[in-house]
Amino acid sequence: MYERTLAPQVIEDAKQYPVVTLTGPRQSGKTTLVKKAFPDHRYCNLENPELRDLAVRDPKQFFALNPGPLILDEVQRVPELLSWVQVRVDENPEKGQYILTGSHQFRLHEAISQSLAGRTAVHRLLPLSLQEWSQKGETQNPFELVYQGLMLRVHEDKLDPSSAYRNYFQTYVERDVRQLSEIRNLNLFERFLRLLAGRVGQLINLHALSGDVGVSSTTLSQWLSVLEASYIIFLLPPYFRNFGKRLVKTPKLYFVEPGLATWLLGIENADQAARDPLMGHLFENLVVSELMKARYHAGKDANLYFWRDVQGNEVDVIFEQQRRPLPIEIKAAMTWHEDLGRGLTRFVKKTPESFPGKLIYAGELFPEFEAYKTLGFMKSAEAVSL
Repeated sequence: MYERTLAPQVIEDAKQYPVVTLTGPRQSGKTTLVKKAFPDHRYCNLENPELRDLAVRDPKQFFALNPGPLILDEVQRVPELLSWVQVRVDENPEKGQYILTGSHQFRLHEAISQSLAGRTAVHRLLPLSLQEWSQKGETQNPFELVYQGLMLRVHEDKLDPSSAYRNYFQTYVERDVRQLSEIRNLNLFERFLRLLAGRVGQLINLHALSGDVGVSSTTLSQWLSVLEASYIIFLLPPYFRNFGKRLVKTPKLYFVEPGLATWLLGIENADQAARDPLMGHLFENLVVSELMKARYHAGKDANLYFWRDVQGNEVDVIFEQQRRPLPIEIKAAMTWHEDLGRGLTRFVKKTPESFPGKLIYAGELFPEFEAYKTLGFMKSAEAVSL
């Protein structure tokens, strides 16, 4: 079993708040974490039809049969329960009474903001981080990781990645999509998702995608929101503090689970991943998602952006620290050469308030310069560690 770096923060917040909420994608390990962290709490999975029916039909009886301390798993399935949780914690503000988990961030956050504002700490648990995965000392091959991804069950149960992500897509993605949005043609939706996989690390262009999918850009925007709500994709916003107006202001797209993007592209093994024309973008997705995990699993806001001007000058990631930018460049190259850091050097010279940058790549030589420091991809989290 992998030790999750977020667990101590969740346990600590349960000492300060009556409710702790843990969100994140399906199969990211939320249930395992909360059961291990709170072994004395009663556990209720609201995916269970009988429990869910009782919670909807007679919430008073539900809580009478399931007194606190209580874990409510997949609570977004019965969001009206949160109003009852509010009443109960207002009557008895004992810390750590309720631990909530959920897989639909927009629906759950809306319900929390209405019922539990000020009463709950909220955390995001994403799939395994590289730091967590490395606990078992496995071979650190970037192409293998791009293919396998970092979904917990793939590594804990030694699952075949292609089969695991196919089942994940059919079991969770399609079902969650149906719950969140009325999508009449799942074949078109799957085509859209596969096209998105081919655009990881790129700017979103819904107009172009509309022509490729055969669906209006308005509909695609709704589908994109569904994918974001289900923790399938995330959007990296542009950074434009103090840079004027001549900057790109469209977000870039990444998959929360890089292994799902690889499966959607039809890549069936690590050798194919290494030769694929999109390997650079897939490697970038692996590292950017790692940066996101490093922040969320430390209980912090992401504060991650990208920077690109209208001349095409770009930095892959900007980490805003103390209202100052820290530029991060990501390269799939396994051999270091000075051209890899050219964009960082340019950005740091152009931006006096910038911190020295970080270059993250797949090689084993780690030189340091005035403008930036070089890191191996397994130590990506160090780029955003305070």
